[in-house]
Amino acid sequence: MRMPRVPATVALAALALAASLPMTSGAEAAAGTAPPGPPRVTAGPGPAGAARAAAEAAGAELVARRAAAAHGGLPGPAGDKAPGRQGARDGLEFGPCPVAEGLGPDVRCGTLRVPVDYARPYAQQTQILVSRIAASGAGGVPRQGALVYNPGGPGGNGLFFPLVAGLPEWRRIGAAYDLVGYAPRGVGRSGRPLSCQNPARYAPAPSGAAGAQPDAAAKEARIAAARAYARGCAERAGAALGSYTTLNNVRDLYVLRAALGESGLTFMGASYGTYLGAVYATLYPGHVRRMVFDSAVDPDPRKVWYGNNLAQAPGFERRWADFRAWAARHHDVYGLGATPGAVQASYDRVRAALAREPAGGVVGTGQLHAAYLRAAYYDEVWPGRAAALAAFLRGDPRPLVSLAAPDPDPAVAAEGENATAVYTATLCNDAPWPADWETWDRDNTELARTAPFETWTNAFLNLPCAFWPVRDRQRPVDVGPRPDAPLPGTLIVAAERDGATPYGGALELQRRLGPRAALVTELGAGTHGVVGGRNGCVDAHVERYLLTGDTAGSRVTCAPHPEPAPVSLDDRAAVAKGHPRALLPPVV
Repeated sequence: MRMPRVPATVALAALALAASLPMTSGAEAAAGTAPPGPPRVTAGPGPAGAARAAAEAAGAELVARRAAAAHGGLPGPAGDKAPGRQGARDGLEFGPCPVAEGLGPDVRCGTLRVPVDYARPYAQQTQILVSRIAASGAGGVPRQGALVYNPGGPGGNGLFFPLVAGLPEWRRIGAAYDLVGYAPRGVGRSGRPLSCQNPARYAPAPSGAAGAQPDAAAKEARIAAARAYARGCAERAGAALGSYTTLNNVRDLYVLRAALGESGLTFMGASYGTYLGAVYATLYPGHVRRMVFDSAVDPDPRKVWYGNNLAQAPGFERRWADFRAWAARHHDVYGLGATPGAVQASYDRVRAALAREPAGGVVGTGQLHAAYLRAAYYDEVWPGRAAALAAFLRGDPRPLVSLAAPDPDPAVAAEGENATAVYTATLCNDAPWPADWETWDRDNTELARTAPFETWTNAFLNLPCAFWPVRDRQRPVDVGPRPDAPLPGTLIVAAERDGATPYGGALELQRRLGPRAALVTELGAGTHGVVGGRNGCVDAHVERYLLTGDTAGSRVTCAPHPEPAPVSLDDRAAVAKGHPRALLPPVV
């Protein structure tokens, strides 16, 4: 399950790292020892697959060496800001960012060229758009290097990340690190944006949501739509469709690290970004410096990706119950019911009314469900969601239309369609998926008996993977360090009741990353994406780790951040006035 694309200005307002499901995580870089080959990944069955994997690892090393050498190799001493060394250190030519990105004049952008196919590194190329704001050095703090951020998805655009430099939660980190974001291959202006359908038809409105137990006709319609979508991906992307994989995202990250002049990667990933970081750490342990994993995907190869998506259903059901319990506690404000069951009944009345007559002509049950799924991700939107339900039931549909109607801007539809295409292609290419509808039908029918809120919507989102036209799919990486290549200390951050990336994934990632992996748990909380302004205790642990490498123990806990107050009649809590949140909402 992935979240809708969030514009850069709003993304800043919620930089709570993470996205719907995906994959994961050095110190000798461009100076030149060859990285270890992919120790546990099989690019395809049999010796041919292993040979290709080795060729692709070698291709990433060749491109990384060239990227670093072309700009002067490794950096000088930390904190060296002499103009003559700046380009050498960066390995990228930074200049003004595209105006359409809305990043402002302080953020600089550069373009990194990478192969479409790492087995043929000097054949067809694509590009990665990178954004950066240099370490401020405030207070005389020495520069520690570049901190690279991935917001998840897959398909999340992290170009906004340098904007957090001015936020209170990030000032000390921004003093010591260049803050670096990027749009992964196929996303936005990174190469040709991947597309699977006409963006004008991406988000038709009004639309109907999947029911808790769809009938046979509804299922047949969704199967036909999934087949058509997979076919559209093949027709629009051509031979490049198979190149959208976590392994290629990892290789791109390896090349970016070298081009930035960093011998070891300092990285923060949210949601799918945790899986990306974990796979990077597995394949290139000698090029890891520090890594923060926020809202961790379960990296167990048996769960990537079909099993992980099934696991989200009960997680989202818990979070939907949390929202209903909160609204019930504030029945005096909203009048939605004094029990979670009564709040559900209020929601069902709104849903039934929209099925009969869409609000504003554009908000049907599909738009309603998408808007209220956000309540399962972020509790800061609870006041606005509850107020909109209450207003509708009092006869005023305007608040609901305001928060649920699709943006009429064609550019927004194009960005959403692009993000969904990259999400789908990466997950479908990354791992085997059941090819028989009977398996999907059986598993999701059973799940929906106890977790009806999101089960079928999520299943239909991912159903194109059952009909995916790429023959040679990857096999998931067996995440974890080798005995001869231990990892430095890493830090995992997780909310105990997260629905998009259930807490068990954080425990599994910690187990796999080894004894130097630490876990910070926000107890009793469920917002997806913990770092960056929600919880001061969590932020203190992350800041200390990034600045000193200290993980403060194998497992530590933080009390939950406060629940939202029932005072907002809109979503202004998500864009706190004068104090936007630090990190981007997940795109899982």
